[in-house]
Amino acid sequence: MADGLLVLNAGSSSIKFAMYRLGEPGTDPQLHLRGNLSGIEEQPHLFAADASGRQLEEGVLPGSAVQNHQDALDHLLDWLDRQAHEVHLVGVGHRVLHGGRDYTRPVRITPDLLQQLDRFCPLGPDNQPHNLAGIRAMEAVAPDLPQVACFDTAFHARQPPVARLMPLPGEYADRGFVRYGFHGLSYDYITSVLPSYNDGHFPQRLIIAHLGSGASAAAIKDGVGIATTMGLTALDGLMMGTRSGSLDPGALLYLMEEDGLGAQELSDLLYKRSGLLGVSGISADMRVLLDSSEPGARRAVDLFSYRVVRAVGSLVAALQGLDGLVFTGGIGEHAATIRAGVCHQLRWLGLDLDENANDRHGPVITQATSAVKGWVIPTNEELVIARHTMEVLARESAG
Repeated sequence: MADGLLVLNAGSSSIKFAMYRLGEPGTDPQLHLRGNLSGIEEQPHLFAADASGRQLEEGVLPGSAVQNHQDALDHLLDWLDRQAHEVHLVGVGHRVLHGGRDYTRPVRITPDLLQQLDRFCPLGPDNQPHNLAGIRAMEAVAPDLPQVACFDTAFHARQPPVARLMPLPGEYADRGFVRYGFHGLSYDYITSVLPSYNDGHFPQRLIIAHLGSGASAAAIKDGVGIATTMGLTALDGLMMGTRSGSLDPGALLYLMEEDGLGAQELSDLLYKRSGLLGVSGISADMRVLLDSSEPGARRAVDLFSYRVVRAVGSLVAALQGLDGLVFTGGIGEHAATIRAGVCHQLRWLGLDLDENANDRHGPVITQATSAVKGWVIPTNEELVIARHTMEVLARESAG
């Protein structure tokens, strides 16, 4: 029987999961299966496929069987025991949105750690509470299984101090009001595999654009993140599916003073009713907007691309030049129209798009003579979590 790891990404009503088999020391964990248990508390639905993509399970579960995250994980572990009985779980790795200043590397989860991470729930209300609920639920159904937290903020911890500062009185920085950055697990993966797409070389000055329902971009110099578009929260920076991204804080003061909006109403506006959905008035799904002929759809698509271009310009300044640009995330990997729109507006940098390669989704999407090289690289945050979990458990077993 092979040892294995379970990777979990718990949301408000769903749990994405992946199981990996462990091999020889020094080798990557190998994907065994992955899936999603969605519709928790409503109409629970389980989907799973093996490493080749062959469907293993798809169906609605009895609603009475899955009323919360604990029920969902109880059902999932029972299903895994039957479906993957040849794999013995030795640990669980979790995506956790926010680790603050103190947690800048993956760590073994303890009751004290959970209490500390609860402090960051207001900084990530769409993710952090649900990530932690998944951890607590797993602890309840499998208390002897070691769990590891892998933080989306950790990749950015090596940014220069000036890149992390916020222009507020010093007392706020002392309280942790600094720019953290997110999507770090995705950036971690892309930086680990990029040399294999580039003849073994890593570009000195690189920008990675993680574009999806959540979106950000990061400047990477000699393999180290030095700037990113997200800050204290995952609400900052680029326009997203339903999140506004950067916004004049004076606009929020106006809404509070003139329209009487409270904290919860502002949160709902900025996290759930803005971005592609708010601007288009149609959908938060880029695929729907690209297929639409409605003026609102075109307006949202154009603004999304424009904001990416503006952000890349800022990151180029931080890098003092640019050698490579990577597109990843759901939109970055699949929306050739968005990539083309961004690249055409960045032609002044020496980015010469190969239209045919872009339509094929790369991996290289620039001309051979392009001064700046462009790629499309699918991200794999689950594998990064599995790697980190394996490393943490190996360190513990080594004493």
